[in-house]
Amino acid sequence: MSSADSGTLKRKHSVSTQQKLSFTAQQKPNSAATAPLSPTNKRTRRESSPREAATPVTTSTMSTADMYSFPSKRASVVSGKEVVDITSSPDNSPAKPRNGMIRKTAPNMGVNAGPKRLVVKNFKPTRRVDPKAFLDQTWQKIEGALDTIFKQDDIDFSLEELYRGVENLCRQNMARDIKERLVKKCKEYVGGALKTKVKESLGRTNVDVLRATLQAWSTWYDQVQYLDWIFCYLDRSYLLPRHESLRDISVGLFRSIIFEHAKLNPRIVDGACDLVAADRTGGDLDSDMFKKTVDMFHDMHVYTQHFEPRLLEFSQEYVMKWADAESERRSLPEYVRSARALMDREMQRADLYRLPNTTKRNLLALLEDHLISRKEERLINQDEFADLLEANSVEDLELLYSLLERRRLGSKLRLGFTKWIEDEGTAIVFNDKEQENMVIQLLTLKRQLDTFWKVAFHRNDELGRGLRESFETFMNKTKKTSASWGTDNSKTGEMIAKYVDMLLRGGAKAIPAQLSRRASTKLDVADAEDDNEEAIFDEDTEVNDQLDQVLDLFRFVHGKAVFEAFYKKDLARRLLMGRSASADAERSMLSRLKTECGAGFTANLEQMFRDIELSREEMASYKMICEERGHKQSLDLNVNILSASSWPTYPTVPVIIPPEIKSAIDKFETHYKSKHSGRKLEFKHALAHCQIKAKFPKGNKELVVSSFQAIVLLFFNGKPADEHIEYSYLKEATGLPPTELNRTLQSLACAKLRPLTKHPKGRDISPTDTFTLNASFSDPKYRIKINTVQLKETAAENKETHERVAADRNYETQAAIVRILKARKRISHAELVAETIKATRNRGTLEVAGIKRNIDRLIEKEFLEREEDGLYAYIA
Repeated sequence: MSSADSGTLKRKHSVSTQQKLSFTAQQKPNSAATAPLSPTNKRTRRESSPREAATPVTTSTMSTADMYSFPSKRASVVSGKEVVDITSSPDNSPAKPRNGMIRKTAPNMGVNAGPKRLVVKNFKPTRRVDPKAFLDQTWQKIEGALDTIFKQDDIDFSLEELYRGVENLCRQNMARDIKERLVKKCKEYVGGALKTKVKESLGRTNVDVLRATLQAWSTWYDQVQYLDWIFCYLDRSYLLPRHESLRDISVGLFRSIIFEHAKLNPRIVDGACDLVAADRTGGDLDSDMFKKTVDMFHDMHVYTQHFEPRLLEFSQEYVMKWADAESERRSLPEYVRSARALMDREMQRADLYRLPNTTKRNLLALLEDHLISRKEERLINQDEFADLLEANSVEDLELLYSLLERRRLGSKLRLGFTKWIEDEGTAIVFNDKEQENMVIQLLTLKRQLDTFWKVAFHRNDELGRGLRESFETFMNKTKKTSASWGTDNSKTGEMIAKYVDMLLRGGAKAIPAQLSRRASTKLDVADAEDDNEEAIFDEDTEVNDQLDQVLDLFRFVHGKAVFEAFYKKDLARRLLMGRSASADAERSMLSRLKTECGAGFTANLEQMFRDIELSREEMASYKMICEERGHKQSLDLNVNILSASSWPTYPTVPVIIPPEIKSAIDKFETHYKSKHSGRKLEFKHALAHCQIKAKFPKGNKELVVSSFQAIVLLFFNGKPADEHIEYSYLKEATGLPPTELNRTLQSLACAKLRPLTKHPKGRDISPTDTFTLNASFSDPKYRIKINTVQLKETAAENKETHERVAADRNYETQAAIVRILKARKRISHAELVAETIKATRNRGTLEVAGIKRNIDRLIEKEFLEREEDGLYAYIA
């Protein structure tokens, strides 16, 4: 074969016992002439492996001729090309056999000879074996091994030999036969010995039947491992391509023969449920056994179809009986705690044994349905719910709400919640004996309710809305009582104004202990000294915090006119007597009211502050002028000039002013009128206060007293300590009305601080009493305030304020009716009443009967008329 020749190589290979190899080399028609093959040329060739594959190559750089060229030791060159002789040996003798094969040379092989054919024959004798006999022989060995495995005897065979036997059978296309024989053998064993062991336990409990099944499953599981090893080739080459597996077949046999047996199946499943029942009733749960049971159900793919439905059915019966018994036997908080504990135990068991999510979800839904939904009326019982609120059981309330909220039933508590709020609030508002503590109790209740809403009810929107509505309802309830002097004014507005007055007069010290943050954040002084720390408490912050809480109550009040009247009156006292604890707190409260109610509500209040500032400037100017003129004053006079329209109206109390004070007042009045023409000054001595220096036998003191107290004390100036002054003399000399004189003498002789002594001693003042200077008067402080009586509101003043507010409300109601009629021209009675209530809501709304009375008054005044069809018409 020439190295320059290009040819093709063809090879045929069969798996029969006799093999024949033929090689054909064909010259290309256009190839160059080659030299004749010399019979003397020696050929060397390498036998190719029978498993090699050669395909024609036409585009490769190496041709097929190059791949299969056989160089010779004696090469001849014909026409410049080397030719290898493969037909002769070096000694020109016939070819000798090589590797059991002989080479035949085609005759007439020469230079111009045709294609050369090389035939190789295999002289290995042919073996013919009967496949059926080979199958029976191999299966006999396998069957013996299976008997050993099923009897659980010691292994006395070679797993590799059995594996090879199964492999040979599969290669001989007998995989189906071996599978059928294996399945038949396994069925006989599972349905025989293995099933018999399980059926022996039928006379015992369900748990014993389950235990026997688990033991049989464990035995079968171990034996299947040997089947996997022996029939691995069958499994992978025959079963898997047909979407089967040896493992599925073995599991299916156990499931169909043992687990799905008519008598065994219910006992096995109930045995697993009995294990759960033992745990629920307080018994010991065989954890290992239950875990193996769950794993077996999963491995056999029967968990969802057989065990889960039965477990849920069994659980439903248990939970239903448990809920009925516990709800009747236990109180509401105890039932809630028990239900929560039961749900937690069920979920923990499901997590511990890794039950599927479907089981946990269905079990939880079952628990919530029977423990919550079916017991809804029991859980929202208003009486027991009110007991929890009354006891301030935040933890129990939180558990109850969380339990209900699992089924979105938390808002069902609104009815009982709002009812309890209205009952508690109404009792506080109309408690005549605790009127002074009304605001403190309301703030305590509001703080308690906020805690319920934020902590126990998780800021539920529906419950929060109910809280605000119910709080607003009882805050605006009115009733004609002696406390409101027969009017229907809101008592809450008055008490809120007085509480604010107490805060602004006393500062942080006036805050009640139950509302103060000082009690909860108080530092131990001794510990602070040891740690070199300062026990600093920010009073302004606490006062502002209290004002914010009071403002929360104020927002619920509809009749803000009552609050405005009393707040303005108290503010006037604080400004005129300089009793405000903090000017910043006063301004802060004013800005809060302005933000809440608008600029119109605080216009007069702001004017009051401006009047005080202008009065200070006016007095500074007056004193400067007196100094420039050389006028010496025997007393330090300060006058507050007030705008009558912005300040509360005060009655003029008759009193005889001492000449020295009268002279100083007249001089200032002359100065003011000369500076501001057309203005009239009216002095309100009941609002004045004085600072006088007194010499007592036990020390000198500076007394801060009201003007009336100062006038009375001046009559004891220069008198001996044992000289008595009669009541009648003081009445004639001061010119005070008896009520004011009694009040003044009582504050000087019957209070805690007594610069005067009353004879005889007692709490009440009578016309026959006499008074002397208290020679034993003493106090650790040099500057003593005795004019606290001046800051207290009298019953007459309170009655007057209520009556004025009620009268103003009638006028505001009439004005609102007229405005409505001017806009509507004609309107029905019901619409007019509704519009009037809406219009007067912010200032205070009259009851329907009061609105009707004002309509009748307007008809009498001819502002409107009642037509024949029952409508009201405006009269222009």
